[in-house]
Formats: sequence, C-alpha cells, structure tokens
Amino acid sequence: MKRLPILLMAVMAIGISFIACDDDDDDVKAIIKWRDANNAWLAEKQAMKNSDGTPYYNVVVPRWDPSSFVLVHYFNERNTDPNALKPLYTSTVDVRYNLHLYNDAACDSSTLLTEYGPGVYRAPLNSLIDGWAAAVCDMNVGDTAEVIIPYALGYGSTSSGSVPAYSNLRFNIRLVDIYRYEASPETSTD
Repeated sequence: MKRLPILLMAVMAIGISFIACDDDDDDVKAIIKWRDANNAWLAEKQAMKNSDGTPYYNVVVPRWDPSSFVLVHYFNERNTDPNALKPLYTSTVDVRYNLHLYNDAACDSSTLLTEYGPGVYRAPLNSLIDGWAAAVCDMNVGDTAEVIIPYALGYGSTSSGSVPAYSNLRFNIRLVDIYRYEASPETSTD
C-alpha cells in the first residue's frame, strides 16, 4: 500500500513529461516552419529581376566572410566618384532605418530617436550585426537602400527583442553621415 502513492506519482510524472515533450515538438515544428518560410522568402528576393532582366538586388559579400552575403537595392543613383566617402568596418556612422521581418511585420525604427538628430541612430559598425556592417560598408554617404540580411548575418538561431530566431531581416537604411571615419588604433604605453 505504501508503494501505491509512489507508483501513482511516477505514472503522473511520466504523463506530464509526455505532454511537455509534445509542447516541445510543437515549438520545434513552429521554429522549423518559420525558418523554412524565411529561407523561401530570401530565395525569392535573390531571384528578383528588374524590367531589363538585371538582378534587382546587388549581392554584397563581406570581406571578413566570403561565404556569406547580404542583398542591397539602392533607391538613389549611386555616386560613381571613386573618392566618395564610404565607411570602414571601424567607422561610427549616423543612419536612419526601419526594420521589418520577411512577413512585413515592423520590428524597429530610428524614427523616434532625437539624440543625434531627428531619427538618427549612431553606432560603430563593428558593434552591430554583421549584415549591417557588410551593407553599410558598401554605401556612400547619402545612399538610401533596402537591405536583406540572411539570419546567419543577423541574430542567427537566437531571438532578439521582437525578432524571432531564424529571421531574415529587411532594413531600409539611409547613410546620413560618418561621425567617426575610423577608430584610431590603440597606442602602446610601453
């Protein structure tokens, strides 16, 4: 008789673990579905063409990772001057941006920021997600672009705020200025 309560508790624990496993399976299935939808959307964006048959997006490959890429579509006529100022990976930039997920859900925007100017966000490029750095290093001051960042160069397999794991990101970015062109190298005190 003393074993009956222990046996009942064991059976209940096993039943609860099966229910928990079902919940875990549903979570995993939802994550896989989200990731697959993001991958399909990215493939559609890569395949987009202009009316003349040229690719809609430029493929930008970061120097630090030649196996990765971001997609960039410029809304302005790009400055062809070879001396046009582009930020370096170590630059601090001023940008305006809006972020959407693949399903057009708005996630973030610099619209309400005022510290560095109306709607301006300031940050060192090397402190941001790799996709941002790759795209903005390709831009000239004054450029406005739509940037598609695959999740591997975004937040990867982790969530960040309102951005779920495995999210490809769609930014509209305007490079307003380069606040600090390049961080100065650290000097030794020896």
